[in-house]
Amino acid sequence: MAVSRSAPRPPKLPAAEGRAPVRSFRGYRLAVPPVSGILRPRLVTLCALLAAAVSVLFCWGLSIGDYPIAFTDVVRALTGSGDPSTVLVVQELRLPRALVGLLAGIAFGVSGGLFQTMTRNPLASPDMIGLTQGAGTAVVAGIVLGWDGGLGTQTLGLLGALVTALAVYALAWRRGATGYRIILVGIGVAWICTSATDYLVAKGGTFQAQAALGWLVGNLNGRTWSQTTPLVAALAVLLPAALLLGRLLRTLQLGDDIATGLGTRVQPVRLAVLLTGVGLIAFATAAAGPVAFVALAAPQIAQRLAATAWPPTVASGLTGALMVLGSDLIARTLVPGTELPVGIVTGVLGAPVLLWLLVRANRAGSGG
Repeated sequence: MAVSRSAPRPPKLPAAEGRAPVRSFRGYRLAVPPVSGILRPRLVTLCALLAAAVSVLFCWGLSIGDYPIAFTDVVRALTGSGDPSTVLVVQELRLPRALVGLLAGIAFGVSGGLFQTMTRNPLASPDMIGLTQGAGTAVVAGIVLGWDGGLGTQTLGLLGALVTALAVYALAWRRGATGYRIILVGIGVAWICTSATDYLVAKGGTFQAQAALGWLVGNLNGRTWSQTTPLVAALAVLLPAALLLGRLLRTLQLGDDIATGLGTRVQPVRLAVLLTGVGLIAFATAAAGPVAFVALAAPQIAQRLAATAWPPTVASGLTGALMVLGSDLIARTLVPGTELPVGIVTGVLGAPVLLWLLVRANRAGSGG
C-alpha cells in the first residue's frame, strides 16, 4: 500500500508553565485508499486496555456460580473444548447472562455518549431525558395489563422509547430542536413516565407487580438466549451507524450555525442520532432492564481517561460494559448466597458521579 507524505502536523499548543508541550494526536494521509484522518495514540491505548479488562471480567463472571469453574477452563469452554459438562454450563447456562451484561453495557455507554455529544451537555443521557423511563413504562404496561400481544419485551421497549423520543423531539421543536430544550422537555417527560409506571405497578396483581419491580431495578438474573439474540442483532446494525455519525456529531459541538456553515445538515443529523440512540437504549433496556447511571457515567469517565473534548464512542461503550460486568460481579459476591440486581450496584456507584457532574456544571455556570 502506497503512502503519501504525512499530513502537516498541527501546530504545538503553548506549553503550560514548567511543562513541555504535549501533542495528543497525529495526522495521517493514505494515497491508496485516499483516506486521511487523525490518530490519537492515547485513545487507542485506552480502548485496548478497556477491551482487555472487559475480557477478563467477562470470563471471570462465567467462572462464578454454584458450580465453580477455573478461569482457564472457562476460556477453553468458550472455544468448545474441554470437559463436556463444563462446556454445557458455560455456553448454555451462563453465557447468555454474560453476553446480555456485555452488550447492554456497550449499548448504554454508546447511547449516552451520542446524546451527550449531540446536546453538548454532560447531564444528557437516556435515563435523564425520559427514554429509559418510556421504554420501562411500555414494558411494565405489557407485563401488568397484558398488552404485549405476543410482541415481547424487546419490541415493547423499542416502541416505548421511540414514542417517548418523538414526543420529546416534537415538544422541544421551535424552529429546530436545540440540546438545551431537549434536556428540559426530557426531564418533564421522564417524570410523567415514572409516574405512569408507578401507577401500573400499584394497579397490577402481586405476581405482575413482583415481575415488573424485578425488571425495573435492572437485573441480569435468569437471562436466556431469547433476550440475547435480539440484542446481538440490534447492535450489529446500530453500532456501525453510531460510528458513522461520529464525525458529524463533532461538528455539532461547534454550534448549529458553524455546523451548518461546514455543510452539516443539523436537524437531519440530530434526528439520526436520536433514532440511533433510542434503538440502542431500547434494546438494552428490554434485555437487562433500566440499569441506572451507566449511560450517564460511562461516557464522562471515558472522556476524561481519553483526554478528548467529547465522549469517544468506542471507549464509552467499553467503559459501559466494564461498569455493568464489574457491578454484576459485585452484586453476585457481595452478599454470600444472594444475587443482588445489578442496577442496585450501578445506582450506588453512579450517584456520586451524578453529584460530581452537577457540581462541575454549577461551577461552570451551566447548572441550576
